[in-house]
Amino acid sequence: MSRIIATPQVTVVIPTYQRAPMIRRTLAELVRQRIGVDRFEVIVADDGGSDDTLAVVQEFAGSLHIRYIWQEDLGFRAGQARNAGARLAAAPLLVFLDSGTLPGPDFLGRHLAAHERPVRKAVIGYAYGYNPEEPMEGAEGVILSHPPEETVRLFAGNPAFHDRRHAILEPVDFDPERRALPWDLMWTINVSIHAGDFWAAGGFDESFVGWGAEDSELAYRLHSTGLRFTFDRDAWVVEVPHESDWEVQDATYRVNMRQFLAKHRQPMMEIGERLVFHGSGLEWNEHVEDLIAWTGKARETDVAKEVAAAVRDAGPGARIAVFGCGSYSPDTATPAVLCDFDADLLDAALVDGRHTGHHAIGIQTPLADKSVDVVVLTSRLAGLRPRWDEDLLTEAARIGHRIIEASSPAGGIQSGLGAPKTL
Repeated sequence: MSRIIATPQVTVVIPTYQRAPMIRRTLAELVRQRIGVDRFEVIVADDGGSDDTLAVVQEFAGSLHIRYIWQEDLGFRAGQARNAGARLAAAPLLVFLDSGTLPGPDFLGRHLAAHERPVRKAVIGYAYGYNPEEPMEGAEGVILSHPPEETVRLFAGNPAFHDRRHAILEPVDFDPERRALPWDLMWTINVSIHAGDFWAAGGFDESFVGWGAEDSELAYRLHSTGLRFTFDRDAWVVEVPHESDWEVQDATYRVNMRQFLAKHRQPMMEIGERLVFHGSGLEWNEHVEDLIAWTGKARETDVAKEVAAAVRDAGPGARIAVFGCGSYSPDTATPAVLCDFDADLLDAALVDGRHTGHHAIGIQTPLADKSVDVVVLTSRLAGLRPRWDEDLLTEAARIGHRIIEASSPAGGIQSGLGAPKTL
């Protein structure tokens, strides 16, 4: 389709579906990159579209080093489309860009410069106007009729035109590494990663179907391999407003976050899944920081007496799950299921091999419905219950027939049927 560069420095991967007019604008702005078109290639990965996208790509064959790949329409499979594009990449640096975003003229130059130092990193670029649930009024006409740099000159000072991550990152001077979750704001609207790091982490998990979470799940795996995350406000794009079915997207996002949790069972994923379910996913880092702080405060909380009392109350032979077990291994006739948010203390509770366990708060567990007779909630959960009480009680009622809310020995035990409290 176009002449292939012998040694491109950057491969831009753009997944798309039925957005031919929008991707024409994106490609036109890539032609204007100041680094020059001989330093990069573009791969358009079509997720089963049937519009004129191929014809649009062919329009740019003389001005960009560009290739096109199409995959069968089997639902929203943006992660698989990105992987397909990345597999064709000849450059050592991958830049993922959404169709319908307008890169500024220094966009690729900034991504390249950010990777010059020999530090393994993902570079998250700024996205002006990316606030799809509350787009800035009056901006669309300017975006569609002006070069992106002119749009930014006009609107950059208006908070309504800011990237929706702006207010979250501003308190940490736009340094993701100062957050408990440095990876959770890596969205593929605008991000760059070395191809070696991308594939070492496994690329996008192609089992995710539908909008949402596949980029965060990849970001988590990248972070697990030691990759650092930086945010470059100068590697910016402008988001072109477009219609989206948010009801459908929210539904698939919830499904995909449940899948994310199933892949990586740990308390911070429980929190993320529940926040998305409740429609407040941008609060994820805040609540993980609260969890980290409470884990330190609760480290010395000994729940042995209260759990022992709850076990006696449950009766001989009862199948028991304990949320907030700490390091205590209860003396039960049958193996218990122990959950705690402190991995070290949980390991201590399980060291004798008598019980099974899960590194979990208890707001979302892998246990089956009504799989235990009694669920014990200990005082180690006290600092988490103001926010997660309803979810804890709902989960306890799902997996158990009865809930025992154990408190300190002085406070006694509250026992009740497995029905969640109404807050």
